[in-house]
Amino acid sequence: MNNRRSFLFGAAATALQSARLLGANDRIRLGIIGYGARGKEIVNFALQCPNTEFVGFADVYTERLKESAAVAPKTKTYLDYRRLLEDRSLDAVLIATPQHLHREHFVASLQAGKHVYQEKTLAFSVDDAKKMRTAHRNAPKLVVQVGHQSCSSADMANSLDLLKSELMGKITEIVMHMFRNTPHDKPQWSRPVTPEMTPENIIWKSFLGDAPQRAFDPNRYQNWRFFWDYSGGNVYENMCHQLSFWYKALNLAIPNAANMTGGIYLWKDGREVPDTMTVALQQPEEMLVTWTSSFGNDYLASTEHVLGTDGTIARTRNVAFIPQKATNPEGQAKTGMSTTPANMHIAHMQNFLDGIRTGAPLNCPFELGYRVAIACRMTVDSYRLNRPVRWNPDTEELV
Repeated sequence: MNNRRSFLFGAAATALQSARLLGANDRIRLGIIGYGARGKEIVNFALQCPNTEFVGFADVYTERLKESAAVAPKTKTYLDYRRLLEDRSLDAVLIATPQHLHREHFVASLQAGKHVYQEKTLAFSVDDAKKMRTAHRNAPKLVVQVGHQSCSSADMANSLDLLKSELMGKITEIVMHMFRNTPHDKPQWSRPVTPEMTPENIIWKSFLGDAPQRAFDPNRYQNWRFFWDYSGGNVYENMCHQLSFWYKALNLAIPNAANMTGGIYLWKDGREVPDTMTVALQQPEEMLVTWTSSFGNDYLASTEHVLGTDGTIARTRNVAFIPQKATNPEGQAKTGMSTTPANMHIAHMQNFLDGIRTGAPLNCPFELGYRVAIACRMTVDSYRLNRPVRWNPDTEELV
């Protein structure tokens, strides 16, 4: 039996014994797997929540582990995340690794008896999603929060309040935009390869995981978001956030079908994922969800509009209800009044920690992240296959 299998077998056997019983005021001891740009952000959010401390940082790049000393000088660092998970004092793990590694790290963390905060998008593939679901079901006492932070925002509270008023009538479509722009010499997502990114400093085999095996390439490591082997492109980076918001607010199911068109129209820098795209999701609730995104113009910004026969909910700088005069002539416009929480990122992390301490309901539980992940995979596969992709709910397979 190889080392990895030995670790997983042993971890699964001791998972329940590893998890500490925590009181409502107990300090939560955290570790992180993946201390890149996003990892640093969520560590910062966690440290702003009361009664937390970090006991371990795991990353495949030595320079990132050196950087962790500025945050927690006495904290242990690991090039092998499995050594981190062996720490029985560790209560919970934050996972912020590239998308193709989520399943590996998520399953191992639950099997080791650790609560998990999993950055989006939850799962890279349908098969990964199912394996993660099995691990989650096998560890019912462990808390899992998916990193769709807008689910903990004031916008969510306001949207739920406006939707409860039943002023919308029949909702038939959600129209979403996500547009960005950058200077001509700064391609979206592009990060410089530095001299320190060498085979001696990066555990390349660990970065590849189950992805196709390739010779060491620092550009693939640094700019993994460009490549299908490791990334779902902007669907997995940004559509997932907007989708998760309305999947939660309206309790939407996995779509019946997905269709995506677009291409690499702007950034000819070796990336494989498109920079301009339009998505259409056919929902079983008799509703169409569309999402259009581009990296070459930010005029349309990031907006969402829920279209009902009797009114519209617009999510722009705030959340508002606008009546349809044709069907709701006496309707009054309303604006969401809640401004709490001020920082949805910290609130989302605090919600995760509250779930560990007190069993508080999670704002983005596993099942919500699962539905969003399947919708995102359907979308990407549609683009790559150049045809609509459907979901068979009976076999739980894409067709």
